[in-house]
Amino acid sequence: MNKFTSGFWLQRPIHWSLFFSLASVLISCSPNNLPLGSTSLNSRYTEEQPSLSGNGRFLAFVSNRNGNQQLLVYDLETQSFIATPGLNRRETIAESPSLSYTGRYIVYLTSDQGRPVVALYDRAIQQSQILTPIYRGWVRNPAISPDGRYVVFETASRGQWDIEVLDRGPNMELDIPNGSTVAPPPGIP
Repeated sequence: MNKFTSGFWLQRPIHWSLFFSLASVLISCSPNNLPLGSTSLNSRYTEEQPSLSGNGRFLAFVSNRNGNQQLLVYDLETQSFIATPGLNRRETIAESPSLSYTGRYIVYLTSDQGRPVVALYDRAIQQSQILTPIYRGWVRNPAISPDGRYVVFETASRGQWDIEVLDRGPNMELDIPNGSTVAPPPGIP
């Protein structure tokens, strides 16, 4: 006949220290403990499509913070976000950002009446404008020149992906560092 002795199951040779160590690691690595706040670059949400300004100070990227997709601008020098009123609208999605030299101009894709368009945001006047209202085809992958005058993007208006170069004109305010001079175009003294 088997002899039964009552014993508490905690008396078994289990390495409880290992169990508690693993539990504390799992708790400390939860997404709720990632650094968040107004000065935090990364969050527990998806952040993608980064673009760096020519001077290396500003970073624009698409984030899914606050439950909706938005384009954010981060100052790497001060380690804080830059206010961009009027850039993100609730009904639209902004994506594929590109920054000029000092980050004054931001070119990005957004939607207008359900189709993608290239838009430009000017941080100096805090306004956006659509640059491609007349393109009938799809557009993608916009980029801006360092001085902010030229915008390039891909378009499918001819049934294939082609590259378009948009000249914003000689009278627009260039994005150049303070004190820099603008060289005349080749062939002009």
